[in-house]
Amino acid sequence: MKRRRWLAALGAVLLAVPAARAQSVPSAKPQELKLSMAVGPAFALGKAGERWARLVTEKSAGRLAVATFPGATLAQRDPARELLALRDGAADLAVGSTLAWATQSNELAVVGLPWLAPAPRQLEALLAGPVRDALVAALERVGVVAVALAPLGHRDLATTSREVRAPADLAGMRIRVPGFLMLPDLYAALGARPGALSFVEAQAALRSGTLDAQEGTPAAFAAARLDAVGVRHVIVWGAVAEAAVFAVNRRTWDGWSEADRALVRATAQEAARELAALAVAEDESALVELRKRGVTVTLITPAGHAAFAAAARGVYDKWAAVAGEDLVRAAEAAVKGAPP
Repeated sequence: MKRRRWLAALGAVLLAVPAARAQSVPSAKPQELKLSMAVGPAFALGKAGERWARLVTEKSAGRLAVATFPGATLAQRDPARELLALRDGAADLAVGSTLAWATQSNELAVVGLPWLAPAPRQLEALLAGPVRDALVAALERVGVVAVALAPLGHRDLATTSREVRAPADLAGMRIRVPGFLMLPDLYAALGARPGALSFVEAQAALRSGTLDAQEGTPAAFAAARLDAVGVRHVIVWGAVAEAAVFAVNRRTWDGWSEADRALVRATAQEAARELAALAVAEDESALVELRKRGVTVTLITPAGHAAFAAAARGVYDKWAAVAGEDLVRAAEAAVKGAPP
């Protein structure tokens, strides 16, 4: 009798062991992550966001499952609010523009100072060394972890009837300009009349002649078919540079193991390297396409850059103070040795 009781008790213990082990096995359910970007994969920035998402998902074997949300949909469709959305947890990861994010992190404004780095190699030099470290630290203070930066190119000008070669050519010109930081200040200082219009309003105004120009990137000009609504000139002048920032929400980052952090950082840097080449190719391809459509492309020389920079010096100084004088001096030193 005692033996049967002992065997029954032993059997109960042995049956309980697998159950206890089953309860202790961690869930295999993947961690679902949201990645925000201001544009879709039709543009280089959007392609980079999708590439990063795919790399993280693949290299983690699906444990980190990243879904992309283009159009800044996680930030009320406002790229200027994207950094806040990332900080507050509406997004776990984001790929954004320094120009848009500088609204919340003033130091990022250094990248877009008028004619600080008007050539691609100068922009590359700007984003290296001490300046890069300072920007990463600035984003850390905002509450996000920057894991990679990449040159995104320059913003140019598309005009309907007037070719721009010197500051005086902008006098009185009615230009659609987004409200990012220094852009309205820049065009006002050059004698233009900047204003904010919706895309639909701008299309109608360009067609009717009540708007003379549109600020933006060559890729955006080509995609929007501005040549069909009256644009005849594109001025490639290197006025305002942008960089892409790959960043992670701080709470999400802190919840990962060191191995997962290394994976996310390495994949961001891989996508950033690809983006640097992709952004240059995108602009070049857009300019070729615009020329085919009958648009004249004017390339401003380094001497021309200097003339525009002198005319916009007051704007440069104003926003240099916002970005931080020490950071700006470091940026100027970085650019000085780079070829134009």
